[in-house]
Formats: sequence, structure tokens, C-alpha cells
Amino acid sequence: MLNNGYDTWVRDFEAERERRAAIGDPQWERGAALDPALVRSLQRFQVGEDGDGSALIGKADRAGDPVYARAVRLFVAEEQNHARMLALLLAAGGAGTLARHWSDAVFVRLRRLLGLRVELLVLMVAEAVALRYYRAVRDGAPDPLVAEVAGRILADEERHVPFHCRRLREALAPLPAPARRAATLAWQGLLAGAGAVVAVDHGPALRHLGVGRRGFTADVLRSSGPLARAMHAAPAAAPAPVAPAGSAGV
Repeated sequence: MLNNGYDTWVRDFEAERERRAAIGDPQWERGAALDPALVRSLQRFQVGEDGDGSALIGKADRAGDPVYARAVRLFVAEEQNHARMLALLLAAGGAGTLARHWSDAVFVRLRRLLGLRVELLVLMVAEAVALRYYRAVRDGAPDPLVAEVAGRILADEERHVPFHCRRLREALAPLPAPARRAATLAWQGLLAGAGAVVAVDHGPALRHLGVGRRGFTADVLRSSGPLARAMHAAPAAAPAPVAPAGSAGV
């Protein structure tokens, strides 16, 4: 497969890596006041962020575009950094991490069912939910360290979404229009279910953050339309590495 402009994404990921190194980590030593419900919630998200990404990287390698595969490796590194920061945040609040959680196991199994296209569609469900979740933490957490970490992760996720949408446009483009529409409708259905499950599973934490279960689910649903259209549309002439805050509609 030809390089469809993914060198731009590689440069974006590399520039962000250099920026992170320049600004350094948050000040973990100041500690964090974590509500018990938020601890349990952050622990579950930390498990979801923590992985080596080997399945995704392997599928990206087999797709035949080494530049895209390089960008995927840089994306995985950012996700691993999220897991690292969440673990350090939990430690700053006197809490540990989980070895596993059922919700992460379900997503991993779904992502590994078929090829790169299905992997990315399922991954985009997690990314869309994460956008709303980390925004809720950033805006609703009373502790400044918690808000800072959530803000950093949210900024990364807002860059990740257009990256995956770009690839999914290319992956879905060879399909007939009705098949593309069916794929995105199925994705929206999966996202609706995932949003509802997260709203229930993380309800006490969301309430602590000032977000109701229904409001959270509704926000996730509202985000699905623009994202589905971005995946369904014909591939753009050039990628757009950075998405403005709130561009996903959540």
C-alpha cells in the first residue's frame, strides 16, 4: 500500500513526544485527593490504556505501509504513556492498579476477531468513550493533579481520533456505499452500547464529577454522528493531524 500522507502523522507524533519530554511529568510529589469512586473508575481506565499493542502493530505491519506502521507504533507509545501517568496518579492518591478488568478483556477480544478494519472500528469505540470520560474528569475533578493528568490524556485522544478516522476512511472506501453505511451504523450501535455500559459501571465516579449517567450516554451518542460521517466519507486528499478541542462533538 502506498504512503497516503502518514509521514505527516509520524512527524506529529514525534513532535508531541519531544514536547512531552520538554515539559516533563506532572508534579506527582504534591499528591492527589481521590474519591474512592474515582479511584475505582481510574483503575479500570488504566487497565484499558495498559497494553503492548502487539496485535494492532502486527496488523499495521501486514497492511503494507511502513510509514503508517511507524505512526501506529507512536500511537501505541502514547497510549502506554497514558497508562503510566494514570498509575502514577493513583499512586499519588495512595491507590494501586488492577491486574485486569472484564471490560478491557471484552474490548481486546472484539478487537482481535478479524483484521485491521475491525480492530480500528472497535478501537474507535474506546476512543470516543474516552473523549467524554477524560473531559468529565478534567472539568469535574476537584483535585488539580487529577485535572491536569486528565487534560493531558484528553489532548492526546483528540489527536488520535482523526488519525484513526483517516485510516478507516481508506479501509472502508473499497466497499460499496451501502456496505460502508452498514459498517458505520453497526459501529454507532456498538458505541451506544459501550457508552451505556460505561455510564452504569462508572456511575458513582461520574456523579462525583458532576455528570449524570444519562447525560454521559447522551453525549457519547451525539458524538457518534460526526465520527461515523468522518469514517464513511471518501478519503481526504491530505490528513489533518490535530483536531481542535471538542471537534468530536462530545
